[in-house]
Amino acid sequence: MEKLRPKKLGHLVLVVRDIQKSVKFYTEVMGLQVSDWIDDQMVFLRSGADHHDLALSQIPKDSPDINDLPRYSRPGVEHFSYLVEDRAEIERTVEVLKSHGVEIVRGIGKHGPGENLFLVFKDPDGNNVEVYCEMTQIPEGAPHEAKVWERNIDSFDQYRFKHFVVPPPQAVIDAKTKKS
Repeated sequence: MEKLRPKKLGHLVLVVRDIQKSVKFYTEVMGLQVSDWIDDQMVFLRSGADHHDLALSQIPKDSPDINDLPRYSRPGVEHFSYLVEDRAEIERTVEVLKSHGVEIVRGIGKHGPGENLFLVFKDPDGNNVEVYCEMTQIPEGAPHEAKVWERNIDSFDQYRFKHFVVPPPQAVIDAKTKKS
């Protein structure tokens, strides 16, 4: 059977209790830079040229029905990722995963922040693993102003599910329906 062909470990997304406190830690203590935000609920941080190598997602504070993808109520890893060569490799990954009976969770899509293509699937323990490519690069010293994206379909998938190989997450569908 064929295998995936990751090039390197990519980025990590953590679910956090207090996003402002975490941003302060990762910028002021760790020295990371903010690349972009999604409202005040998610932030993308970098230590090098990749748009992000760490993203932080706020645990919903009050309402269990907040559009949280996926829904997490405790701090921890939402997903970790591996860089692959290109879109063709992500498409090949779909076939490899299917041949191994691996559950695909979301994708193929294109995120707003970072502009990267993505495909997310489960490992045997239920962890979310992502393969991605074509992430925005921000070279050292290059001017970059962090953008605040609205938390909507465009920040989640600029293709609007056109290339998804599985049904999109219900929370995103619900949010899309509410805004229509």
